[in-house]
Amino acid sequence: MADLFMDAPDVSGDDYCVFGLATCFLKEEGELQSVEIIEPIPSAAIEAIVKGIPTSYRLACAKSLGQLFIDGVPTIPAEFPPHSQFCDSFDERAIAATRTYKTHPDAQEFIPLGTSREDVNYSTDRKRVLNSVHIVGNDDNVKQHSHTHKVL
Repeated sequence: MADLFMDAPDVSGDDYCVFGLATCFLKEEGELQSVEIIEPIPSAAIEAIVKGIPTSYRLACAKSLGQLFIDGVPTIPAEFPPHSQFCDSFDERAIAATRTYKTHPDAQEFIPLGTSREDVNYSTDRKRVLNSVHIVGNDDNVKQHSHTHKVL
């Protein structure tokens, strides 16, 4: 555990964080395949989720970092299905999300440590596609007024 938080001395295994089970999608040969992803939820997002904003999360579970990182390795908690996967950069994102709860400890009241919530407004209407590639083109440029750079 010490090696995991070597670059984050302000974070320990006892610190609070919320982890969510999100339904995301992978685009393969034009078809969307759903995948269940475990990812840390920062304090700014958890308030919106518990207030009923539609979310791709089916479950939000409050744990200490030490409960999720067994011997420094992320381990799928019992509340999550065994086929679920951890998100990319899970370690770094968990540390970052944990810091948000240290900065805003009042957000810990939404989901007390050791409990979970499934009464969220789960929706996949806006699909989270993990492997989509957006190619930036001229149409993405912001159009400016013709007089913007002229000296009058």
